[in-house]
Amino acid sequence: MASKTRTAAKRLGRPPDSNSADTRQRIVDAARVAFAAHGYDVATNRSLATAAGITSGALYHYFESKLDLYVEIYRDVQTMISERFEQAIADKESFKDAFHAVLDESHDLNIEDRTLAQFLGAVRIDRRRHVEVDKAISDVEVGTGFFGDLVSFGVRTGEIDKDRHRMVLAYLDTVLTGLTDAVSNVDDRHAIAIESVKLAIEGGLLASK
Repeated sequence: MASKTRTAAKRLGRPPDSNSADTRQRIVDAARVAFAAHGYDVATNRSLATAAGITSGALYHYFESKLDLYVEIYRDVQTMISERFEQAIADKESFKDAFHAVLDESHDLNIEDRTLAQFLGAVRIDRRRHVEVDKAISDVEVGTGFFGDLVSFGVRTGEIDKDRHRMVLAYLDTVLTGLTDAVSNVDDRHAIAIESVKLAIEGGLLASK
């Protein structure tokens, strides 16, 4: 009888390590799509588990709560994007070339998986609606210094006046938020928007008098 009890307990416990990482990533990927489409409020533990092809009970083997899962997705997305941006600018010798590379990489990412931008757009809304979401996200910010470092690089190359560091950083934040929230759902519009930002950086967006 004791042997049967131990066997039953083993079945109900955490899945074998060989499958654990794959299942965890499947949950993260499926939940990202759900949160991107519906936001934090609408997505439930049951719907998230169903999307990942597991039971609600199994979901708790991997994440203690919906908030924990949400934060893990945010960390996963930010880490991946930061790594891609870092790789894109690795060989660039000017701020302009580096920022152009970031814009191109953001377009490639959007084509590869549009839910990345959609999720980040949903996060901005969810943070305003939920104090607990905002606090949890603030505690695990990843790669937030990337653009500050990029602007500092522009100051060192002489392309950016050091007194305008904060102004340029605010401009980059505004541009990238717009690319994510306003045009990420249509590839052509996203590409045109990126080209317009490049022209603006080069001073060629408006007609010269």
